[in-house]
Amino acid sequence: MPKETTVQQLLESKDSAIHSVSPDITVFEGLKVLSEARIGAVLVLDQGKLVGMFSERDYARKIILQGRSSKDTKISEIMSTDVTCVSPEDKVADCMHMMTKNRFRHLPVIKDGELVGVVSIGDIVRAILISLL
Repeated sequence: MPKETTVQQLLESKDSAIHSVSPDITVFEGLKVLSEARIGAVLVLDQGKLVGMFSERDYARKIILQGRSSKDTKISEIMSTDVTCVSPEDKVADCMHMMTKNRFRHLPVIKDGELVGVVSIGDIVRAILISLL
C-alpha cells in the first residue's frame, strides 16, 4: 500500500464482514456476538442506520462497575452514541491520529450516508506497517 493509503484501500484489503446488533437486544446477547465474532466492538444499527456502538469497554464501565445485570439491560441503555465516523477517502494516517488522540479503537466508514465498513486500530496499524515496507 502506498504511504497515503486511504480507508477505501484498507477496506479492499480486509475481510468485508460488518458485525452489527439491534439496540433492542440485551447486553448479554451483545457480548455473545462479540465473543463469537472475536471482536471488541460491534455497531448498533436500527433499521439499517448507525445509532451507536457497543464495546467491551462499555460493558466494563456501564455494567460491571455500576453493578447492573447484562441480562436485564438493553444495548441501547449503555451503547456509545457519539460515534466518530470516517469516509472511504480519508487517509489511514489521519485515522490513526484521530483514534490515538480520542482513545477509541473502531471507526465506522460512511459513504453517501450509508455504512460501508468499519476499521479497527489493528487494521490501521497493519496498513501503516505495510506502507513502511
